[in-house]
Amino acid sequence: MTQAPDKKQMRSASRLYAVQALFQMEASGQTVEAVRSEFEDFRFGAEVDGDEMVEGDVDHFRKVLDDAVNYQAKIDQMTNRALVAKWPIARIDPTLRALFRAAGAELVQSDTPPKVVIVEYVDVAKAFFPEGKESRFVNAVLDHMAREAKPEAF
Repeated sequence: MTQAPDKKQMRSASRLYAVQALFQMEASGQTVEAVRSEFEDFRFGAEVDGDEMVEGDVDHFRKVLDDAVNYQAKIDQMTNRALVAKWPIARIDPTLRALFRAAGAELVQSDTPPKVVIVEYVDVAKAFFPEGKESRFVNAVLDHMAREAKPEAF
């Protein structure tokens, strides 16, 4: 018998789902409402290849998704400032772009401590890119974004 996930695991799962949902919206052109419904109805707690997905924190998932969409221009500008000049956000991997938008939403619109946001989304990067250098890149970009969004936290 598996133990029910705790609040922290559910929030972590909702961050991963938010990145996947933002990626899917960009790739498919679906609306935030359509993607949100699909994830809540079919992804949260679903079984994939014999592995049960962790149940996500629905409220956190919705807030990250909505804030990422509603504040996308601000978040993308912040991300661009954190990236090297020759790598504007439009040129980076779409999974990383979705990750920066989700993390940016939390940095700009939530009370979550910036250092927690950074650690959580570096873990999300490791889930998507298990053997790559992406997690270090994500850490550096998010650190820059966090210092801009919440300088008082550093």
